[in-house]
Amino acid sequence: MAESDDLELQNLERPGAMPPGDDSPPPESDDVPRTAADLEAVFEIPVNVSAVLGKSTMQVSQLLKLGRGAVVELDRKVGEAIDIYVNNRLVARGEVVVVEERLGITMTEIIKGDRN
Repeated sequence: MAESDDLELQNLERPGAMPPGDDSPPPESDDVPRTAADLEAVFEIPVNVSAVLGKSTMQVSQLLKLGRGAVVELDRKVGEAIDIYVNNRLVARGEVVVVEERLGITMTEIIKGDRN
């Protein structure tokens, strides 16, 4: 078989492949991993996950006066969604839940942002 015949055969076997001579990029769906095995290379990469219940601003002198049992008022209301950050990037919002006497988080909204 000639090299061009091999190229045509490969393009026919790949779903979404472009015909020979078409230099346009393949559809983005071909770049998406299809199974968990396709992501195996990134399974061991550590990430930092933070759940922010709310924020508060105070002076250092006020912070130093806080003691055991002190209450710090946050900028969120009861029942309001919390922010979930992965590597300091907001990725989702969610709710606090209790799972077997431990606190957990249920994601209720995924935040779509630009990947740049």
